[in-house]
Amino acid sequence: MARDKGLEELLANDLAGVRGLTQKAMFGGMAWLLHGNLLLGARQNSLLVRLGKDRDAWALKQPGIELAIMGGRPMNGWVRANADVYGNDALRAKLLEGALAFNRTLPKK
Repeated sequence: MARDKGLEELLANDLAGVRGLTQKAMFGGMAWLLHGNLLLGARQNSLLVRLGKDRDAWALKQPGIELAIMGGRPMNGWVRANADVYGNDALRAKLLEGALAFNRTLPKK
């Protein structure tokens, strides 16, 4: 799957100034890690967000957000958002806030 430079730019701007954040190519797209823990990923028409187990129910109620499936397995705590969702500044911000809040509970790698 191809990278989405527009989404990557949006996320880079949204996450500017977050301490402990790194960016690297992964999964055929771009990924952001917070203190070594995967935070989110961007690919063509898809934003992967790590909200944490039992912290994703609110997101899954939103149209355009579904449980992430990787290798045929449902990944509890991970959601995938489509372009309509991540194009909405307020909803994208809420997803990023949720991902940052959860990832800050994880031990640094």
